[in-house]
Amino acid sequence: MELKIAIQGIRGSNHHQVVQEYFEETPDLVECMSFDVLVHRLLDGTADKGVMAIENSIAGSIIPNYALIYHHQLHIIGEHYLNIHHNLMVLKGQAMQDIEEVRSHPMALLQCKEFFRSYPHIKLVEDADTAETAKQIQEKKLKGIAAIAPKVAADLYDLDIVAPEIQTIKNNATRFIIVKTKNKELPKEEINKASIRFVTDHKRGSLATILNVMSDCLLNLTKIQSLPIIETPWKYAFFVDITFDRYEYFDKAKSLLSIMSEDFKVLGEYKNARI
Repeated sequence: MELKIAIQGIRGSNHHQVVQEYFEETPDLVECMSFDVLVHRLLDGTADKGVMAIENSIAGSIIPNYALIYHHQLHIIGEHYLNIHHNLMVLKGQAMQDIEEVRSHPMALLQCKEFFRSYPHIKLVEDADTAETAKQIQEKKLKGIAAIAPKVAADLYDLDIVAPEIQTIKNNATRFIIVKTKNKELPKEEINKASIRFVTDHKRGSLATILNVMSDCLLNLTKIQSLPIIETPWKYAFFVDITFDRYEYFDKAKSLLSIMSEDFKVLGEYKNARI
């Protein structure tokens, strides 16, 4: 049976490129125009696994996705880092001077802001997906409209790139996570990274105590993100990524953290993609 992978966006998007690089086989794509839809495609069984952007080296965390993973009890079973290349593309025959409007994902527009300072007449319009605009330009033969999208989108939808690599910071990477409804994926000896969530009480030094436990258990904290708990004003949950050399270190930390914190939950155990 063919593997079905849900992505945010359509063919030609960065999520699509991650699928091409991460999975050995060529899976069937389930295109979703939002992360909420992606999650529901996993929950209703339409897709086996999902690919979700979780943080960018320039723009930071995609905070709503942390909440989606926790509230829908998804499990992170892998990660992938993708260098982001933003290219300005148009219908064949169009040129830079023909562009009146650029449509793309808000994150892409933000990361290319400096480029457009030289073109103040061009209107920047937020869209749901980078590749979707590229597809629309081709299907509707849109003139005067450009898309910011990966090179793969220009190839797929037969568009001309009029300005390559327009991102302000050239060293721009996004971390993507692979999620599914079950956590059984790797043997323990291959696991060297985990994502956890916990809540601390309001006592002084509560978070520091927990971080010290992680250090004592030889865990390396690579990411910490706080999110307010909507049902309890002024109380926060912490989402933490940790790496370790041996699974036993994490196993020991789990037993301690589950006692010392509230609502402790392991969101995923997987292989560190940065090694």
